[in-house]
Amino acid sequence: QVQLVESGGGLVQAGDSLRLSCAASGRTGSRYAMGWFRQAPGKEREFVAGISWRSGRTSYADSVKGRFTISRDNAKDTVYLQMNKLKPEDTAVYYCAAGVGIGNTRSSYDFWGQGTQVTVSS
Repeated sequence: QVQLVESGGGLVQAGDSLRLSCAASGRTGSRYAMGWFRQAPGKEREFVAGISWRSGRTSYADSVKGRFTISRDNAKDTVYLQMNKLKPEDTAVYYCAAGVGIGNTRSSYDFWGQGTQVTVSS
């Protein structure tokens, strides 16, 4: 089992930045690909960004490319999501996930955090 705990969410204004963190613990957390998803009220949970374990290869949703950056520190078993130029449409609960391989679907990931709220006001 891998436990994931997100932090760093909050209320910001459009154009501001936030950095989310996800700390992993438990069984070999650092050997998993990690991803960030988000879910807005009334909408499906959607992929935001992912990063592989070994090479650090990254993948992004088109809606966040050029604004968000995913990174990881394997020594700390922590993954980050730097979010710049935030928009009101970025408002959602952001979830961290861990899986065997990098992917952009929920089924690619086996373990999930509880989520952290990000609210962007206009």
